[in-house]
Amino acid sequence: MPSLRKDRWIITAVSSIAMSLFVAGLCQTALAQAAQPNYKVDPFWPKELPNNWIVGQIGGMAVDRDNHIWVLQRPRSDTPDEIGADPSSPRAAMCCVPAPPVLEFDTDGNLLKSWGGPGNGYDWPDSEHGIYVQRDGTVWIGGNGPTSRQLLKFTNDGKFLAQIGHPSKGPANSADTTELGQPAGLEVDEGAHELYVTDGYLNKRVIVFDTVTLAFKRMWGAYGNVPNDADPGPYKADAPHDQQFRSPVHCAHISNDGLVYVCDRANDRIQVFTKQGKFVKEFFVHATTREPGTVCDIAFSRDPGQEYLLVADNTDNVIWTLRRSDGAVLGTTGHDGRNAGQFHAIHQLVSDSAGNLYTGEVETGKRIQKFVLARGK
Repeated sequence: MPSLRKDRWIITAVSSIAMSLFVAGLCQTALAQAAQPNYKVDPFWPKELPNNWIVGQIGGMAVDRDNHIWVLQRPRSDTPDEIGADPSSPRAAMCCVPAPPVLEFDTDGNLLKSWGGPGNGYDWPDSEHGIYVQRDGTVWIGGNGPTSRQLLKFTNDGKFLAQIGHPSKGPANSADTTELGQPAGLEVDEGAHELYVTDGYLNKRVIVFDTVTLAFKRMWGAYGNVPNDADPGPYKADAPHDQQFRSPVHCAHISNDGLVYVCDRANDRIQVFTKQGKFVKEFFVHATTREPGTVCDIAFSRDPGQEYLLVADNTDNVIWTLRRSDGAVLGTTGHDGRNAGQFHAIHQLVSDSAGNLYTGEVETGKRIQKFVLARGK
């Protein structure tokens, strides 16, 4: 009998410990869910543009040191019906005018500045894609059109400063360090004076240039491999992981702890590197999604440790919330649709210093939206 009572005591104690651990785990999960960022759309952002301007597809977005939101849009994506250029349309005499490619807004949605487009001394891209604004106001612009092999550098008010590469119709060549291959995303490491380019729709690499001298610094492909432009064939979720990026390599963003997060969109994955291109880890996001893929753009949460990743998915039309440490999916924002807070082809995602999100859409979406951060459920 004493042995039986002892065994029962042990079983009861173990069960109590197990239950305590289970409850503690539930509490931790609940706390994590309560702490993760949640967002509510601001349906009145931005304010109406002047001059009957309308925006086309959103090829790039950035937030500067003053929390101004910069939008790079594609005027040539406006249809004849949208701009009243179709003489058979009853709206031909009423609407509308394509806005300039570069638009600067404040957080209230007021348009502060606009400029851009073809000019003397530089080669404006045939399809706008990617914008970054440095702390000193310098603006970098890229493009993913058929001849886009160049990057442009401007002052804050649109004065041309410099150009990397030149337009070309040549094939992909990720070994060429003098020209780009339809670049998609831009990011500057201010302290190192280095420009990171996800290059892109034709080439398949991350390439780094000096922001002052424009000199080539280094480049790499997936897993830190030497870039390779070979066609990998159709994406299959159950196939071995691609050892190279797929087209397009869509974004690169640098975390506060000095890691480079790269959007390998069509492979449904984020690859993480050191600034020198050494592979660290990878996260897959809804990996059963077929091309064009899930990882279109990334924003970091604004807590000191950047605990969360916000991932724009232009196939499933959601923003995924991931835990940055391990890539675990914690939730989503938005869904497919035309109403405020919904998306059609979400393409760009940025965050201001308060943690609010701003999104841009391509295809027929052609829209920018603001999502205000609200903690808790």
